[in-house]
Amino acid sequence: MMRIGLTGGIGMGKSTVAGMFAARGVPGFNADDEVHRLQAPGGGAIPAIAAAFPGIVQDGVLNRPQLRAIVLTDPAKMRALEAIMHPLVRAAQARFIADAEAKGSAAVLLDIPLLLETNRQADFNKVVVVSCPRETQIARVQRRGLSLAEIEAIIARQMPDSQKRAKADYVVETSGALEETEAQVQAILKELGL
Repeated sequence: MMRIGLTGGIGMGKSTVAGMFAARGVPGFNADDEVHRLQAPGGGAIPAIAAAFPGIVQDGVLNRPQLRAIVLTDPAKMRALEAIMHPLVRAAQARFIADAEAKGSAAVLLDIPLLLETNRQADFNKVVVVSCPRETQIARVQRRGLSLAEIEAIIARQMPDSQKRAKADYVVETSGALEETEAQVQAILKELGL
């Protein structure tokens, strides 16, 4: 079974591209969605986060904006959070892959924002990087309600787009019309025989 890694900076269009792969029969796993599940009330990460960040969880509910503010300004706290989250997300990814394999899927797509930053490219047959101009990226993320300072802090933690593009097997440009993005995805699938 082919494993395709999908990555790119925040706001580049990963979810949209992942949806296009899924619509063409390639099941996808979204690391960010898994993080949200793990950090939701009753989620598997809540006890460890509560222990590592006293006061950040109240009545079983994680204060995500407060946690983001803490970890974006303190690298040691970010590493502590990653030490909690990364193993849990990887375990969920392994379950997803095993399930897709059991169902006879020809390929899976794993949407992992920090795939290259965590040196996981060897885990995949192909790596697809989603890219767009920085001003487009920032405008998209601002629509999610984050401040420019928060966006800049997140972007600063991520590998520069030019470096990601250089490490990719395929680059999907998302600044044009959706039809242009879909055509790029179709071309990748055709080349991979999927």
